[in-house]
Amino acid sequence: MTPDIKLNGTSVASMGWLRETVSFPVPQSQSNTIVVPGRNSPIRFTKALGRVSYQPRSFSLTFSMLGTRKRYDQMIAEMANHYAGQLIKVSTSEEPELYAIGTLETSSEYDPLLSKGQLVISCEDADSYRYHNEETIVNLTGSGTLIIENDFMPVVPVITTSAETALSWTIGGDSFRKSLSAGTWTLPEFELQAGRNTVTIQGNGTTIFRFREGRL
Repeated sequence: MTPDIKLNGTSVASMGWLRETVSFPVPQSQSNTIVVPGRNSPIRFTKALGRVSYQPRSFSLTFSMLGTRKRYDQMIAEMANHYAGQLIKVSTSEEPELYAIGTLETSSEYDPLLSKGQLVISCEDADSYRYHNEETIVNLTGSGTLIIENDFMPVVPVITTSAETALSWTIGGDSFRKSLSAGTWTLPEFELQAGRNTVTIQGNGTTIFRFREGRL
């Protein structure tokens, strides 16, 4: 399989570009420390809000082509007109089920001696997490206990109920209970953590949980 990149679902290889290098480093955590005189260790605020937050993701993608300067200029114009300065979903052929999203910038260079052109697509403000292409949908009809699997990124699902329903769940050491009438709801306190999440449902209708998973 030819290594490829897709921009909003469009293959860069199909535009005539050969992928050379991909730099997709893991984003750094947002950290802050205070050194207090007399203490042997600093005060760390990395998890000041209860969890680690991350810096925007940066990445760089390098492509090349062989051909005339005229052809190169046409290919560069196509890329710049469609993607430069735009908020774009970016996925790799190695992990096609995930995408990063950020504002893309382009830079280019052509070597007339080798008849080789180069294109660099970079981003400095991508979301920290990469997202699953497909939303996850989990549902239960009637009463019972539902186990919801979630990837690494915490996420609050959209909950749709077809009849009056009561939900009970636990996060950490805190227990919650919520009664919902028929409709669509978002409960900030119902946040799915990484791994298995258990919720008890009481009602006669169908309860649907819809969310998009993500990972670093």
